[in-house]
Amino acid sequence: MRAMRLFQPAPAEKSPLMQVDLPRPEPGPGQVLIKVRVCGVCHTDLHTIEGDIHPPAYPVTPGHQVVGEVIEIGAEVKKLKAGDRVGIPWLYSACGECDFCREGRENLCPSARFTGFHVDGGYAEYMLAEECYALPLPQMLEDIQAAPLLCAGIIGYRSLHQAEVQPGERLGLFGFGASAHLAIQVARHWGCELYVFTRSEQHRRHATELGAVWVGGVEEQPPSQLDRGIIFAPVGSLVPLALEKLRPGGTLAINAIHMTPIPEMPYALIYGERTLRSVANATYQDGVEFLKLTAEIPIHATTSLYTLKEANRALLDLKHGRITGEAVLQVTI
Repeated sequence: MRAMRLFQPAPAEKSPLMQVDLPRPEPGPGQVLIKVRVCGVCHTDLHTIEGDIHPPAYPVTPGHQVVGEVIEIGAEVKKLKAGDRVGIPWLYSACGECDFCREGRENLCPSARFTGFHVDGGYAEYMLAEECYALPLPQMLEDIQAAPLLCAGIIGYRSLHQAEVQPGERLGLFGFGASAHLAIQVARHWGCELYVFTRSEQHRRHATELGAVWVGGVEEQPPSQLDRGIIFAPVGSLVPLALEKLRPGGTLAINAIHMTPIPEMPYALIYGERTLRSVANATYQDGVEFLKLTAEIPIHATTSLYTLKEANRALLDLKHGRITGEAVLQVTI
């Protein structure tokens, strides 16, 4: 099978992924073999190939927004069968026994494994998945539309909850890429006023098209104080600039698995019972709830399509902000 493998991290400009031929994997107990149709390209993939975050071993096949078909099942598989279409998200598996897992917060499980990081992911024609963490996909969702929902969408949905967004509130989105362009559609569905901070004129137009009432740069002051905010860009210097736009009692969530250092800042920015919190991965239930909601709204993902062998170019375009919405790899047809 064809796969795009990372043997050692390097800048995206150096095309660190190499196309190789690998044996097709065999499913073990509780596992299914997935024929990958499409796979979304995530900022976490970029962090992985450039060495901002380090998988436990190399080589590794990235990709964790996988839409595919079950073609073989292992022993002890009870729910899935050959022919089922499923989505494979970032959370590959968790221990199921620790305090976090018992609380329904398996995203914080110390033994959690992540797709395309601890195990080979969807930049390949086939991959293995754990039955318990594969997400059923609504029939009305086309493959290319579904892929961005499996990380950018789910983690954006969790970010809205971690930011404690309530219907009708003023919400600021800092950065407007794959995750933000989906989160804004949920927030609009909840009747929120959306304020978007981004440098890109292309992204500003996109945000306006999706219902933002104000767009501008982070150095600008919006016409009203924000009730809530979410930082999507992995830039630590945004934290004090976002906090200064937040009302007392407001909440700022950081949606990033990796971020540049947060600078020293005056206590006054956090004073007034403002809350600052990170968003760490997502739970299986987040995925179930979000996918159900996408069908109700409905959510539309803006996508740019690449072939599997163009994965390096997709990641480079992502790095330099040349993608509106999300890149998706067409792996098989």
